[in-house]
Amino acid sequence: MANSPIQYPKPRRKRSSTRNKNASSGKTPTPNTDPSQNDPSWRGGLILVASVFFIVAAYYFMMGAGSHVAPTLDLSRAELRKALEEKRVEPNSIVFVRESGSEVTFLKGKVTHPKSATDATPVTTPFRTPVDLGFTPDLSKTLAENGFPDVETETTTNGWSQLLSFLPIILFILFIYFIFRQQLKMAGKNAFSFGKSRARMLNQDKNKITFKDVAGVEEAKEEVSEIVEFLRDPRKFQKLGGRIPKGVLMVGPPGTGKTLIAKAIAGEADVPFFSISGSDFVEMFVGVGASRVRDMFEQAKKTAPCIIFIDEIDAVGRSRGTGMGGGHDEREQTLNALLVEMDGIESQEGVIIVAATNRKDVLDPALLRPGRFDREVRVSLPDIKGREQIIAVHVKKVKIDPKADLNALARGTPGFSGAELANLINEAALIAAKANKEQITQPDLEEARDKVRWGRERRSLAMTEKEKKNTAYHEAGHAVLNVLLENTDPLHKVTIIPRGPSLGSTMYLPETDKYNSRKKELLDFLCVAAGGRVAEEIFFGELTSGASGDIQQLTWYARKMVCEWGMSEKLGMIRYGDDSNMLFLGRDLGGSRGYSEKTAEEIDHEVLDLVNGAHAKATALITEYRSQTEAIALALIEYETLDGQQVTDIVKTGKMTNPPPKNIEPPVLPTPSEPLPANPEPEKKPKDDDGLLPGLQGAPAGA
Repeated sequence: MANSPIQYPKPRRKRSSTRNKNASSGKTPTPNTDPSQNDPSWRGGLILVASVFFIVAAYYFMMGAGSHVAPTLDLSRAELRKALEEKRVEPNSIVFVRESGSEVTFLKGKVTHPKSATDATPVTTPFRTPVDLGFTPDLSKTLAENGFPDVETETTTNGWSQLLSFLPIILFILFIYFIFRQQLKMAGKNAFSFGKSRARMLNQDKNKITFKDVAGVEEAKEEVSEIVEFLRDPRKFQKLGGRIPKGVLMVGPPGTGKTLIAKAIAGEADVPFFSISGSDFVEMFVGVGASRVRDMFEQAKKTAPCIIFIDEIDAVGRSRGTGMGGGHDEREQTLNALLVEMDGIESQEGVIIVAATNRKDVLDPALLRPGRFDREVRVSLPDIKGREQIIAVHVKKVKIDPKADLNALARGTPGFSGAELANLINEAALIAAKANKEQITQPDLEEARDKVRWGRERRSLAMTEKEKKNTAYHEAGHAVLNVLLENTDPLHKVTIIPRGPSLGSTMYLPETDKYNSRKKELLDFLCVAAGGRVAEEIFFGELTSGASGDIQQLTWYARKMVCEWGMSEKLGMIRYGDDSNMLFLGRDLGGSRGYSEKTAEEIDHEVLDLVNGAHAKATALITEYRSQTEAIALALIEYETLDGQQVTDIVKTGKMTNPPPKNIEPPVLPTPSEPLPANPEPEKKPKDDDGLLPGLQGAPAGA
């Protein structure tokens, strides 16, 4: 039986932010301002205080019940002596009372006296006579002479003393309650919502991101915009029998804008949008993640059509039965529940899944099949046009000089992701603000680009003259080879100012974005990478550890050429090497690497031949152009930084036609007792000063 098209409500042209707030009644619930319902914890505290008060009151009532049936008559000693002499005190009724914790003592008993001044009817009433800290001899004698030789002593407890005795317990109970009331409140919720979904519905009023804010990924934006268009007007696609994809998987490197595209979908679509991370499903208890998946789809079904966005789905969608120990029970059960809900016997109609990951290679094949994720959207690093569009979006939020060349900055940032470009603009704003500038200029953009890629300049690093000279000759070796060789990227800048982990850098500028590497280009790159070590050997006759970064690049590229790119004539077009993805998944731990020991020796020989060939070629060229190399090194020692044109002039003519300004003295850090220096006043530059060269980019060959 053919699947019938999904019936959705008629599309509405006018967007409303109250559409999904109450799916059942169609009404928007009024915000609840009653604190008793928004935060019920205060009711528990009130009940606790009332209970303690009730217990104390009941205690005093029971302790005092029957002790105040008749009013107590206060008698002075003279009145008591007179009552004793008249025999009006009941026998055996007098008791000496002492309150614990107090100095109050008195005699207590019953005395007979006329009912009133007009009524002589005798009545018996309790009496109380104060006594000073005990019996006095005359009082004891009076009592003994009137029939009370022995008086019992009774100790009572004062009401306030009783309250003080209970006060520590009451305070302890209140302290425990108020300390743990938040945990108690959450425990009451979690006890019944431990397996509930943690998906959050994005509010359209708060989410202001639309497709206008997404740049540089036009193809990806076009593909996901079809989903929004389908949700707005499903009949346009259904009239031809089309079916909207059930799932869209966005794959790409980190920082390319996958999550931003999802936010734009939420801002454009007039349907409920649930957002959740893959890690929100996985818990330490087996079965909780699966329960949350079922609850999430149950909520989504009630508000269909809707979109569910799962960020970093590789946290829950990894291949089953892999890893150390054979897998992960909780994650695999969660994945099984997700597979069933996406396309099982009772699959959810009208629920579209949008997921993002940068590790598609670790996802389970069952999750990637059509019917679950029907469409894969590649979100790649932007090209030069895309980078210019991304920069144009971010510069709208800052004050930038109208003369700044955004196209030059885009050309000088190949390989930058959208997140790196956003960080670059922010760093440029910080650099300009630190210099007390009113707007961002081209030099600020260049410095921010260098800082993001290679790190901040470390002018305060204390380098000896010997180390500085060694670094200058090292970078001169890279620079002269980069100019002499034909298949290299144009030289941008050479510097011996420490930046990031390196003591110096040789920067290159690709003329265009490169997607393939040719063998001639790679061989020349190997030669340039070996130039630093070769210059040290020729001019100093000794080796240093400063070429460790160059050696790492030489080895990496040479092994790639032999093992993966088929550029070895002896070994041919065969891929040699371990599959790092399989090793990561734990599938082939301890397995073979796919080739014999003899082949491994041949691979090592081929890699060594490539490196030795680059070393020999670099040695021949630097020996031939020894004077030019030394001139570049001396210029670096004097000026610290040279641009590409200045180095080219030295190589071709032996001198610089446009020398740079003298080197800048390193900043002197103030001692703790000295005040920090004030910010300098901004310098007024001539109107025709457009700054330094346009923003350029390259990979440093120097260590």
